[in-house]
Amino acid sequence: MTEFSRRVEQVSISGIREVFEAAGEDAINLGLGQPDFPTPDHAREGAIDAIEGDKTDAYTSNKGTESLRTAIAEKHARDNDLDVDPENVIATAGGSEALHIAMEAHVDQGEEVIFPDPGFVSYDALTHLAGGDPNPVPLRDDLTLDPATVEEAITDDTAAFVVNSPANPTGAVQSTADMREFARIADEHDVLCISDEVYEHIVFEGEHRSPMEFAESDNVVVVNACSKTYSMTGWRLGWVTGSHERVERMLRVHQYVQACASAPAQYAAEAALSGPQDPVDEMVEAFEERRDVLVERFEEMGIDCPRPEGAFYAMPKVPDGWVDEVLDRGVVVVPGGAFGEHGEGYARISYAADLETIEEALDVMEAATEAVRS
Repeated sequence: MTEFSRRVEQVSISGIREVFEAAGEDAINLGLGQPDFPTPDHAREGAIDAIEGDKTDAYTSNKGTESLRTAIAEKHARDNDLDVDPENVIATAGGSEALHIAMEAHVDQGEEVIFPDPGFVSYDALTHLAGGDPNPVPLRDDLTLDPATVEEAITDDTAAFVVNSPANPTGAVQSTADMREFARIADEHDVLCISDEVYEHIVFEGEHRSPMEFAESDNVVVVNACSKTYSMTGWRLGWVTGSHERVERMLRVHQYVQACASAPAQYAAEAALSGPQDPVDEMVEAFEERRDVLVERFEEMGIDCPRPEGAFYAMPKVPDGWVDEVLDRGVVVVPGGAFGEHGEGYARISYAADLETIEEALDVMEAATEAVRS
């Protein structure tokens, strides 16, 4: 057998997937990173209308339909006070592909990418696949990323740093002051900031701000998607935006690995972005209620859990043996080490499940806590 590339040999199957595969069929799954709500009706109807109108049988533009890119630009004006040219948007196969093409277009062999640890599992893997060297940095005690830590980690070999707010796996939301600092760092050090804003609308306290709002150079690229905001993980529709020069380079990667995003998904996304936003508000309200129940129960158990201000994850600091004990009792949680070295000793819990299921899982966790402490 011929050998495999060094890049792919540096990447392993996600630790999240390993936990899922080890779980029993009847397990309560609090490991899933997707909302448990249906895709809004108007988004589904957007796809159906496009299919029935014979709009989805052919390739779209590599960047995506003009109407979708206009809807994305209008979304950025409405939600982020950003003036985005629709020509500087690429519709992608989910936020995952957007991250991938951003890395591929900006990271050379041996260059470094700084990202949070614990952080989303793709940052490390995509850095390797681009031929780069991962440079994970630890978080503050409240699980936010400190701009000073990022700035200290920058070297002559740094190509980019990643900011993720609200964050997976921590649920942390960066402050406006932090985002302003990330923009300054990108400007002053001439380093690319990749801002992963996939969870931007799922915020309970504070507010989401993008570093692109504060940048004085073109050194910020924004990655976003319909996946979490509109419960459209299966539709695989995301996007990336930046300056014309950066989009043109990312398009060179996208056109060969993907050609264009799925046409039906593009029309669904356009409808989701342009239509009523009530389903988003209802979903966020439900997530906040679940968050409060989860945090209160952990406090009662004597488990330290930084209060997540967004997304739908909590990351409590747990006793030794706790994750295995919980898994053995039939509740799927993800060990913090799956998200980086500094995630060891934590667990990621997704509260993308109904309250009754969460309460049942918390009862199991309480019993598991007593067992490992006895």
